[in-house]
Amino acid sequence: MAKTMLLGDRSVGEGTPCFLIAEAGVNHNGDLRLAERLIDAACNSGADAVKFQSFHADDLATPGAAKAGYQKKGKGDRETQRGMLRGLEMAGDDLEHLAGYARDRGILFLSSPFDAGSADSLERIGVPAYKIASGELTNTPLLRHIARKGKPVILSTGMAGLGEIEEAIRVIRGEGVADLVLLHCVTRYPAPLREVNFRVIPTLRAAFGLPVGYSDHTLGITAPLVALALGACVIEKHLTLDRGLPGPDHRASLEPGEFGEMARLLREVEEGLGNGVKEIGSEEREMRMAARRSLVAARDIPRGTILGPGMIATKRPGTGIPPAYLDSFLGRKSRVTIPKDSLLTWDMVE
Repeated sequence: MAKTMLLGDRSVGEGTPCFLIAEAGVNHNGDLRLAERLIDAACNSGADAVKFQSFHADDLATPGAAKAGYQKKGKGDRETQRGMLRGLEMAGDDLEHLAGYARDRGILFLSSPFDAGSADSLERIGVPAYKIASGELTNTPLLRHIARKGKPVILSTGMAGLGEIEEAIRVIRGEGVADLVLLHCVTRYPAPLREVNFRVIPTLRAAFGLPVGYSDHTLGITAPLVALALGACVIEKHLTLDRGLPGPDHRASLEPGEFGEMARLLREVEEGLGNGVKEIGSEEREMRMAARRSLVAARDIPRGTILGPGMIATKRPGTGIPPAYLDSFLGRKSRVTIPKDSLLTWDMVE
């Protein structure tokens, strides 16, 4: 299975720089100008891609479908889920405009399709990959429809056990998709940090042999940094212009300044992760000479003295013979007089 894949001109996967997705989602509140400003904020904050959601409310929810608990907080409990979604739809022409706007800003445009028609619209727009939301992981017809387009797939795994994830991978692979990334995710808005279970990231990588990232719904920026340290090659985080805006996802999103700070810290952590090879750096070599010890004379040692316990000490600097060789000196006779605190050398003894 592929360990890396291309998203636009970016290589994504194991051993590559973390790919950062600003999840604009439905935080545009149905306003095209607000969506443009979200793209601007994503670009200015250091994201590699900005992602929206593509759906038709009437195809996504029945008239009586209730909203989730977190959605009720965004606009009250009286509105149905379908009613809420209608206000958050983005027309195909608008999505095409936003894709062009993102391209002009130099940032990749992505969107999560929730139905076949939306996936087809994204295909016409020319998205470089398809992001499949956690709620669609068991939607086999949609998985097949998306996979048949032959583009890379980013699959979010919230609310799913390993068996369901395995089946989704089987369906997507069955349509010939070579490039697939899994995202660990906890589908709560916001998700408590104690429920994130970061160790799922290496578990998914070991179980399926695929690159694994992390889609975050916690408050703040701690979780993405931990996920990166555990090997996440993609980080997705919600972005809003103002957490106080009405709408279901704003409360669990970062504002632009916070998103930019997260991006900066992610790159710092990434730089510090290194390549996993235990080796001595050039500055460490210099420090080793200053911080390690060498064998030295503990007192003045006359010529012809048999070296015994208490005659040899270990002191800095580490430019002489290492303390590990102490036993090799004991019992030997000194060839010369050795002043106290002199670094011992092999030619000083017989």
